[in-house]
Amino acid sequence: MEFANLVPLVEATRGPVVESIMCGAAAVVDAGNRLVASLGDPDTFTYPRSTAKPLQVLPFVERGGLEQFGITDRELSLMCASHAGTDDHAAVAESIQRKVGVTEADLLCGKHPPYDRETLYRMIRTGEESRPNRHNCSGKHSGMLAHAQLRGWPIEDYINPEHPLQRTIIQVFAEMTSFPAEKLAIGVDGCSAPVFALPLRNFALGLARLCDPDDLAPERAAACRKITHAMMTHPDMVSGPGRFDTRLMEVGRGRLIAKGGAEGYQGIGLLPGAMGPGSPALGIAFKAADGDLGDRVRPLVAIELLRQLGVLTPADTEELAGFAARPLYNWRKIPIGELRPVFNIQAA
Repeated sequence: MEFANLVPLVEATRGPVVESIMCGAAAVVDAGNRLVASLGDPDTFTYPRSTAKPLQVLPFVERGGLEQFGITDRELSLMCASHAGTDDHAAVAESIQRKVGVTEADLLCGKHPPYDRETLYRMIRTGEESRPNRHNCSGKHSGMLAHAQLRGWPIEDYINPEHPLQRTIIQVFAEMTSFPAEKLAIGVDGCSAPVFALPLRNFALGLARLCDPDDLAPERAAACRKITHAMMTHPDMVSGPGRFDTRLMEVGRGRLIAKGGAEGYQGIGLLPGAMGPGSPALGIAFKAADGDLGDRVRPLVAIELLRQLGVLTPADTEELAGFAARPLYNWRKIPIGELRPVFNIQAA
């Protein structure tokens, strides 16, 4: 990421003084590739990280993988997920693997403690070790293995960027974002799968097309609708209990999809009509330049962007109060300042 042409997004105060400022950039794009609004430089070049998962599963879905293996909406939603590692999440990953003829041992995502605190504390108490299906990317990796099985490709090195599975994903990703595959910067994600860097506006375009695929080929359009339907119908699979992406989609009630990524990236796709009758589908992509450790920036910025665009009502915002602008407290629960958005989105 080039740290140029960024704007303040969020500030933290202590008493009367602004103590910290978190900066970034954003792009809002429609399905016709028109930049609708922006913050800072909409061409900021960076990795979407896990925000790319709904597009990474697209070639599997459009090839008929759901029908071939009997994959449910709940399982498809997990393939798009950065989940919390609950028992439900691990069980759904296992169900996918059983249907496609692979096992947890075939996953190359590694393992980490679950994000869900109740699950983590229970595992500590009982001495249960973490395992790959608890990894937040186990759904994505199960989906990649399913795609390899569907096409008859080897599964031993499915995360290699030169594997036909990854080359297919990169090509479809490039088509959806209208960004040449050869110009994508390829890196390695935390789960060891390839990750691609591109401008914010191009990724936002991919989300807009995912939410309004009418101009795409019929098979791809149908696959896009299946993905957004699965995410909105089972938002608990995409993130987890009380986590932001899940809560935003629950409050959105069929109007939007939300998917965050590591290091301060957030994507939101608005379905047609989300801003009122006749409103177009939009893709929103933004990046917090400081990486947003502690998730202080992305939820607050997402809510404020959606409020300014007219997507969220005051009642919706109230439901998301724990993620929005709010007081800051010290360890004795004494109010010491506030966390607040400081931007006005700029129409293109």
